[in-house]
Amino acid sequence: MSRHRSRPEDASLLHGGRFLELCETGGWEFVRRRKVKGTVAIVAVTDDKKLILVEQYRPPMGKAVIELPAGLAGDIPLQADEPLVTAARRELKEETGYEAKNWTSLCEGPSSAGLTTETVTFFYATGLAKMGEGGGTEGEEIRVHYIPLQDVLKWCRDQERAGKMIDFKIYAGLYLARAQSGLAEARLWY
Repeated sequence: MSRHRSRPEDASLLHGGRFLELCETGGWEFVRRRKVKGTVAIVAVTDDKKLILVEQYRPPMGKAVIELPAGLAGDIPLQADEPLVTAARRELKEETGYEAKNWTSLCEGPSSAGLTTETVTFFYATGLAKMGEGGGTEGEEIRVHYIPLQDVLKWCRDQERAGKMIDFKIYAGLYLARAQSGLAEARLWY
């Protein structure tokens, strides 16, 4: 079998950690998550047209990262078959304190195809209602930001100048939400 035809499920395990596995197939090393069904990212927009973003320190980056609310599906014991939209609902509430009335699945794709088997499914959430504090689960220190849609690009650039990293999925998510819903305020540079 050529290396371009190797399948991740046939990979050899090189090292297994608590949450990640380093694997090899056809001469290619990659990482896969253990006991996870998928990853979700949420483009959550308030009724007054503000994008909800979260900020948290990310040890692999060594600094704070601004991101869409996001998380893992199927990683909770006895919930391995958790639907992606259920995980998205849970993550939005845990991280931001919001629940959404309307959910639209936008797209699924690889997060870093040369490094990991992980895929991210984007959801667009509207009809938001504040139901709790947010801030994440125990051990997470998540700061919530509310950015007017027309100011997202400038605000993110200002955050970069302040030494924070911006997750590119913010821009991808806004593009997808705009394409799906006609969200005119999400226009970034096009």
